Amino acid sequence: MALNMVDVERFEAFRPRLEAIAYRLLGSASEAEDAAQETFLRWQAADVQHIEVPEAWLTKVVTNVCLNQLTSARARRETYVGQWLPEPLLAGDPMLGPTDTVEQRESVSYAVLTLMERLSPNERAVYVLREAFDYPHREIAEILDITEAASQQLFHRAKKHVADGKVRTEIDTAAARRVVEEFLAAATSGRTEPLVRLLTADVVAIGDGGGKIPARAKAVEGALAVAKFMRGLFTPGPAKAAMLGGSVEVHVTAVNREPVVVAVVEGRVVGVMFLEITAEGIAAFRNQVNPDKLHRATQQWAASDHGEPLLIAF
Repeated sequence: MALNMVDVERFEAFRPRLEAIAYRLLGSASEAEDAAQETFLRWQAADVQHIEVPEAWLTKVVTNVCLNQLTSARARRETYVGQWLPEPLLAGDPMLGPTDTVEQRESVSYAVLTLMERLSPNERAVYVLREAFDYPHREIAEILDITEAASQQLFHRAKKHVADGKVRTEIDTAAARRVVEEFLAAATSGRTEPLVRLLTADVVAIGDGGGKIPARAKAVEGALAVAKFMRGLFTPGPAKAAMLGGSVEVHVTAVNREPVVVAVVEGRVVGVMFLEITAEGIAAFRNQVNPDKLHRATQQWAASDHGEPLLIAF
């Protein structure tokens, strides 16, 4: 059934919210765009004049499209080369969605997006709709075709799983940025000891190269091992410059609402390193270097004012 311009405009006005929901559910910007487009195709095929509450209908459709994708994604990730990490989004990207409350900001943090991989598809859907978009359990129950009590139970279970994975209290953004800058200074000093002092004893480092860029298949664990790994990562060398296609500009900027290290070569984002910073020190590094997951970040980078690099490496 052909849509008139008014119906198309109604959908397009809501598309950014659909993509923001889908991104939190899937951890992938490209898959979120696909989910929103599939929702549009279903909107186009529906008798929209008889849809009483378009927002509720569209939210239900995009959520169920994502639930189907999550089920197949689990199978794909079992054969994924190395560690799987979410796709990063630079500050200002509309796909980040609402960030007015602490809960909304936290739900799009890289650490929480990674932790949500542990949740069942329904737990993840309830958590995102309730925590990030403030839908009441009554509406969530209708979206997922479950009871309101089941929605509440899934939400409490999901919150517990996420809370259990976040074992420490994070620090404020300004302090976090200072730690990121201290880390860069220590990592490029050529010495291990300054790095060790910044890390927690049980720190872990994870990288996602997707089989396209060399990255360790298993996490590096422990302060000394991670410090040595990071020192090696930031040690200049002609082989690294050749692999990356030139010298690397290193910036500290906001990605997924937190300060991170971004590596850029000739305007192309080649790496985004998230530091999970706590009062006790840096507890985790999550490094996204899979080029398939950095296309959108590169587009956003070209359109943003990111200032001068903190350093130029390699």
